[in-house]
Amino acid sequence: MTRVGVLVIAVLAAWPAAQTAHSSSGGLTSAAAIAATYDTILDADFDGARAQLLTVCPPGPAEACRMLSALASWWEISLDPANTALDARFSRVVEQAIAETEAWAKREPRRPEAWFYVGAAYGARVQWRVLREERLAAARDGKRIKEALEQALALDPALHDAKFGVGMYRYYADVGPAALKWLRWVLLLPGGNRVDGLRQMTEARDNGQVVRGEADYQLHLAYLWYEKRSREALTIVRGLQQRYPHNPLFHDIEAEIHDKYFHDRKASLATSTRLLALAESGRVYHADLAAVTARLNIATQLLALGDRPRAHAILTALLAQRPSRPADAITRAQTLLARAR
Repeated sequence: MTRVGVLVIAVLAAWPAAQTAHSSSGGLTSAAAIAATYDTILDADFDGARAQLLTVCPPGPAEACRMLSALASWWEISLDPANTALDARFSRVVEQAIAETEAWAKREPRRPEAWFYVGAAYGARVQWRVLREERLAAARDGKRIKEALEQALALDPALHDAKFGVGMYRYYADVGPAALKWLRWVLLLPGGNRVDGLRQMTEARDNGQVVRGEADYQLHLAYLWYEKRSREALTIVRGLQQRYPHNPLFHDIEAEIHDKYFHDRKASLATSTRLLALAESGRVYHADLAAVTARLNIATQLLALGDRPRAHAILTALLAQRPSRPADAITRAQTLLARAR
């Protein structure tokens, strides 16, 4: 999964050194409203999230809403990562979020949430930079994330949302591939701890104010890639489907889990067939994208199950539509069609 590597790199530099608390624990301002908007983003209702932001800030900090706007743009890209059409808008929004959160932290250097949002804003950009293979720029962003979250936790050790990034660093610094460990060495960051990192990620999921949905998403990736806990990962993904029923990505991930981890072609086919029905009835956002993605996997599984005529018919009809999303749809359909002949 490309999305996995992107998100792992995004937090590689987030491990703070030992800290001492210098301010009282205040949490995040307007946390409930910000969390609700984050949930709207994870439900793939990006226009709805942007509308919510108009009422969240104020009373919430304007910088927090700017960061959420950048996150909305990032998650929109993540639905179709090969498509660069949204990159210019994302760059504009995330650069503004970084500038505004940095200015906030400079004005109020003893405010933990200001530093947390600095790290979050850079976190959105670093994911995009890794996706677009801007590795050196991503490494620089990663170092800034480390510095910002270190400062946030030094001021408020009970800021569980920042601890989530800490747990991810500790986990992946221990279990990640050599490329990640090389980046850790370049940035002069300490080693990790798989057990403690996973524990911190879970605790942040249970106690964080705004990152709970994101935490579940990240935990399912760890379970799949390194923990060999595919059943638990599937349970998490189905929970994400229930919590965010309009996001087609979580259905697509289930289909991928059945295929890649359980080698259950029929279950993968059934999942994509269900996603197609949801898309055709308008019960997921970005239904056009979801329908094409579902049909591509349906054809893939039908070919694997030996039903070439049905796969051929689906792919021929799909190519006749000339879909623009996902960006690689036509190439993938043509490749599959060659196998179906």
